[in-house]
Amino acid sequence: MDRQILLSDLNACYASIEIARRPELRGKPVAVCGSVEHRHGIILAKSEQAKKAGVKTGMARWQALQRCPNLITVPPNIDLYIKVTDRVRKIYSEYSDLRDDFSIDESWLDLTGIYRADRGASVANEIKERLKAETGLTASIGVSWNKIFAKIGSDIAPPDSVVEITRGNMKETVWPLPAETLMGVGYATKRKLNDMGIGTVGELAAVAPDILKRCFGKIGLVLYAFANGLDSTPVRSESMQAPVKSIGNSTTAARDMVCDEDVRIVLTTLAESVGSRLREHGFKSFVLEVSLRSTDLRWMSHQRKLERATDITREILDLSFELYREARMLPLRSIGVRASALVRSDAPEQLDLFVNERMLNCQRAIDRAVDDIRRQYGFHSIWRGLTGLDGKLGRLNAREEHVVNPVGYY
Repeated sequence: MDRQILLSDLNACYASIEIARRPELRGKPVAVCGSVEHRHGIILAKSEQAKKAGVKTGMARWQALQRCPNLITVPPNIDLYIKVTDRVRKIYSEYSDLRDDFSIDESWLDLTGIYRADRGASVANEIKERLKAETGLTASIGVSWNKIFAKIGSDIAPPDSVVEITRGNMKETVWPLPAETLMGVGYATKRKLNDMGIGTVGELAAVAPDILKRCFGKIGLVLYAFANGLDSTPVRSESMQAPVKSIGNSTTAARDMVCDEDVRIVLTTLAESVGSRLREHGFKSFVLEVSLRSTDLRWMSHQRKLERATDITREILDLSFELYREARMLPLRSIGVRASALVRSDAPEQLDLFVNERMLNCQRAIDRAVDDIRRQYGFHSIWRGLTGLDGKLGRLNAREEHVVNPVGYY
C-alpha cells in the first residue's frame, strides 16, 4: 500500500504573520526586511502583492523599492514567528504524530494508516481551511506517496491550494518540470545536467543510474531515485528528537567583499563562531561547506570531506578559504560556513604519524582560552589581528547575530 504524505508550506510565512497581526496591511505590498543600518536589508519574505510587483526573496531593500515604490517593509520578529508556527504544528499534530519539520514554515505529515488511501487530498484541504480560520495563514499543500513529490506538489501549488501527485499523473505533473525543481539540484548540478543535455525531471529520470553515479557520485543515484518517485525516506515521529546535523553561520557583510583579503577577514569571524559552537556542543566535523552569494544574488556552494574530523578554528578557516578560492566568485555580498557530518569530540580516532598532534593540542588550548574569555567578557573582548584590518568587515558578531539553522534532508 502506498503511503500518504503531505507537505504543508505556509505562504509567505513571515509576511503573512505580520499582515495577520496588522490587518491594515492586508491587500498591500508588504515585505519583511532586515536592518538597513547594518546592511542586512535583505527581503526575507514578501506578500503576494509584492511578489506580483517583482519583489523577490533575497533581494536588497533598495532593489525591491525600485520594483515596487509603494512597498511597505517591516522588521523581522522571530519570536512571534516561532510562536505562531508552534500553533500551526499543534494543528498538524491533531492529524498525525508523524511530522517532520523541514523548516519553520514547511512540515511533512504521514497519514498512512490513519485515513483511507483516497482521503489524502481531502484531509489536506481540511488542514488548509483550519490554518486559515485559526491562524489567519494560508498554505500550499502537496500530497503524494513520497516526501520528494509531496514537496514538489507544494512548490507548484498556487497559494491556498492543494496539488496531489499520484502514480497516474506523475509523468504529466512532475516530469515536464525543470530538473532544478528536485531537492538536491543546485546551481552547479543544474549546470552540469544541462551540459549533459538534461533539462527536465523526466529527462533526468530516463538516464541510466550508472551514468549518473559516474558523473555525480552517490548523489547521482539519489537524484535518479527522486526523479522516479523512488524516495522511501520516512517521516519522523514528532516526539523523536532530531539529531544535530550541522552547525553553521552566515552573514551579509557590511560592504561588498571585492578581494581575497576581504573574504578572509569575514571568514575568520565565521570560522571562529562555527568552531566555538562545535566545541560548546561537543562535536567535531568531517565535512565543511562554504556558501557564497554574489552582489547580483547568484548563489554557489562548495564542500569537502576531511580525512580527520576537526573543531579547530584555524583548520576551519584555512579550509573554508580554500573552498572559496575554488569557487572564486567576486564581488560577494554574503558568505556562510557550515560544518556537517558531526561526530562526538570524544569519539576514538586513528592517529596519523604525519600530523603534528602537539601543535594541534596547542591550537585547541588557544581556542578554549578564547572561548572562556568571550564567555566572560563578550565576543569583542578579544579578536584576531586580521579582523582589525577593516573596521566594517572585521567587527561583525557572527556568534550571536548570524546563526544558520541546521539544514539537510539526506
